[in-house]
Amino acid sequence: KPVHRRILYAMQNDEAKSRTDFVKSARIVGAVIGRYHPHGDIAVYDALVRMAQDFSMRYPSI
Repeated sequence: KPVHRRILYAMQNDEAKSRTDFVKSARIVGAVIGRYHPHGDIAVYDALVRMAQDFSMRYPSI
């Protein structure tokens, strides 16, 4: 979905990768809302949380 692509794109641009330090989810959500996603922050946060849960997705993206 578009929100998932926007989250991954924002994380790539902010260099929030697996080899770097932890980043709070509020920073990622703020970057997505500020640059790419014109809708509410709760939808972005819910999508971000689901992408990180191993029981929600077969292959966790984050």
